[in-house]
Amino acid sequence: MDDLQTLIHTFALVAGLAWASGLRLYFTLLVIGLIVHFDLAVLPPTLHVLGHPWVLAASGVMTLAEFLADKVPGFDTVWDTVHTFIRIPAGAILAGAAVGYGDPVWVAVAAILGGAIASGTHVAKTGTRALINTSPEPFSNWAASLGEETVLVAGLWTMLKYPLVFLVGLLLFVLAVIWLAPKLFRALHGLFRPRGGTL
Repeated sequence: MDDLQTLIHTFALVAGLAWASGLRLYFTLLVIGLIVHFDLAVLPPTLHVLGHPWVLAASGVMTLAEFLADKVPGFDTVWDTVHTFIRIPAGAILAGAAVGYGDPVWVAVAAILGGAIASGTHVAKTGTRALINTSPEPFSNWAASLGEETVLVAGLWTMLKYPLVFLVGLLLFVLAVIWLAPKLFRALHGLFRPRGGTL
């Protein structure tokens, strides 16, 4: 039973860190770093570096930058596009680190799965925010941004306290992304298609 609980906890940590990285990388690093620094939960030693004061300071600065960038319609899409090359690899690295000093094979498997989960979350976030930015008012953008931050904190808390519940929720999220992806692609294609012509 203990082995099963450890497996569920580890898998939730792998998947959760990847999911959160695809949504808000720097905020994820800051939250996990604070958890490590104040010893609020038991995490693998491979993640303890995030609790170092200098790492916390860097995560904090970048979290503030991301917080401000994410509230500016249009610029948030540019920020998300650039971070395609940052969030996905970082999600893979964090997922691998979540395994701890384990079998390198499982570290590699976790990193691959983490990259896939982070990419799915990132694409869903970026595409959705691009559509929201078609609205001329900024309030929907702000609401979406604050909603993401709330969901991230709630998700990480659930991941640590109720890992099985988190995994069920993540499965539903993945199914929703699979269902939504074609519709999102068609909406974006229609949005950027020149009037009177086709792409």
